[in-house]
Amino acid sequence: MPATGLRNDWTRKEIQALFDLPFMDLLHKAQTIHRTHFDPNKVQMSTLLSIKTGACPEDCKYCPQSGHYNTGLQKEKLMEVEKVVAQARIARDRGASRFCMGAAWKHPSEKDFPYVLDMVRQVRELGMETCMTLGALSSEQTAALAEAGLDYYNHNLDTSPEYYGEIITTRSYQERLETLARVRDAGMKVCSGGIVGMGEKAEDRVGLLQQLANMPVHPDSVPINNLVKVKGTPLQDVEEIDPFDFIRTIAVARILMPQSYVRLSAGRQQMNDQTQALCFMAGANSIFYGDKLLTTPLPEEHRDIALFDRLGLQPERPITGDHRFYSAV
Repeated sequence: MPATGLRNDWTRKEIQALFDLPFMDLLHKAQTIHRTHFDPNKVQMSTLLSIKTGACPEDCKYCPQSGHYNTGLQKEKLMEVEKVVAQARIARDRGASRFCMGAAWKHPSEKDFPYVLDMVRQVRELGMETCMTLGALSSEQTAALAEAGLDYYNHNLDTSPEYYGEIITTRSYQERLETLARVRDAGMKVCSGGIVGMGEKAEDRVGLLQQLANMPVHPDSVPINNLVKVKGTPLQDVEEIDPFDFIRTIAVARILMPQSYVRLSAGRQQMNDQTQALCFMAGANSIFYGDKLLTTPLPEEHRDIALFDRLGLQPERPITGDHRFYSAV
């Protein structure tokens, strides 16, 4: 193992052995590693805004924004730059250190791309980190985003290479890896994770984490999503993952990628407080908060306030202004 403790050569057998540890042993190992690299009582706060909603040409079976499924979602064109910046300002004052902007595209259009670049510049002027998820990127688009100052680019792998074809057919796994490589080579930080609870097998969760941990450089941010089942999508009736299996996935991600932010992402609304607390114990140290995650709901703000207060957790960024979020902390 390198002196830094970071590895990029994990085998599936080694990762499976971590998943197979007794639950308490796994959490202890993950928490010990977490405390080596992070303040265990600080959580990075991100807000995610859908800047272009619906009618996506991709066929991701979990996504209400796919144009292939009838989920009742209304199509919306690209938001005006001024409205995006106004939302970012609110998020900053409520404690978010990073503002993430997502567009339902297979790849950014030439017509809209200049406005996207302007969003990056203006949000950064607020003193926030910026993140975007826009689909696949060309080399030219990647370079332009880097020049505009984009901090993070999100492009999830979603699941293992073996199960991927059961979830998405309109974009290959290799295409996702190539976009992430362009982002990394351009000097931007990589945000990449996946979704569990899509009907995958346990070995698919092993395969997903192996792909992430064995990248040339670990993703700086690793969102772990618990599927939010949306009526009208092919996964609306899939069997839910056992909460302990979800927590194990968080813990193993922390062990494999010690210096990455592991984000407790979609699906928090359906978790009770005890499950969320165990996820933080397992090494999660980042969340999305606000009204919704692109199009699916997040926990109400007062619930997050109460949970953070009970656990003694604090956001990384100080809260400013007269806002009700974190008024109890």
